[in-house]
Amino acid sequence: MIVIVGNTTGGTGKTTRADQIALAQQIAGRAVLLIDVDRQGSAQNAATMRAEAGRMTPLACVRLADGRQLRAQLSPLAGKHEDTIIDAGGRDSEALRVALLRSDLPVLPIQPRAVDVWALSDIADLIDRAQEAREDEGREQLRVLAVLYLADPGDNRATVDIVEALSGFPQFTRATAIRVAPEGREQQPHSSKAVEKIEQLIDNLFNVPEVVNGNHTAIEAK
Repeated sequence: MIVIVGNTTGGTGKTTRADQIALAQQIAGRAVLLIDVDRQGSAQNAATMRAEAGRMTPLACVRLADGRQLRAQLSPLAGKHEDTIIDAGGRDSEALRVALLRSDLPVLPIQPRAVDVWALSDIADLIDRAQEAREDEGREQLRVLAVLYLADPGDNRATVDIVEALSGFPQFTRATAIRVAPEGREQQPHSSKAVEKIEQLIDNLFNVPEVVNGNHTAIEAK
């Protein structure tokens, strides 16, 4: 499966999410590749530091400079792995558009902030364009998972506002209220709460019920 983690706004935890999805799948015994096309190169830096620190089995990671390289190399690279996770960064870029078109599952980390609400229409428009292009190519429509990160469950005003905003966009399936930043199972000592949140996220990604008519479905991850 090819999973893209990206959005058109920065600071939402995209690289952390991409890194933890890749690690969780590798821990589960999958052959995983992490592709970094974010101009900051944070995912590759993290993979390098992890390898140098001797953390578990090194996570395979490659850095591609831009969308042109991603378009040319994604299929050959993904063909050698069971799961390919793409860190596409936090802006409207050629890499983000290529990844939306070629991926199996886009993951959009979103925080309960006004800037993230404002950006929903931008990413929704890119998703619509990708869906139209996929339809023209005879490919299946994407299921797009919006993950609320650092969102308090319950009646927290900021969380309520972002959930209400998301409900106006049928482009997104929603996983709500992931409050704890997942440090990962490799951290010692483990944070059981963090591991639980990672497991919930992975379950939402890879074991989700079918979305009726391709429209909005709430998937609770409290």
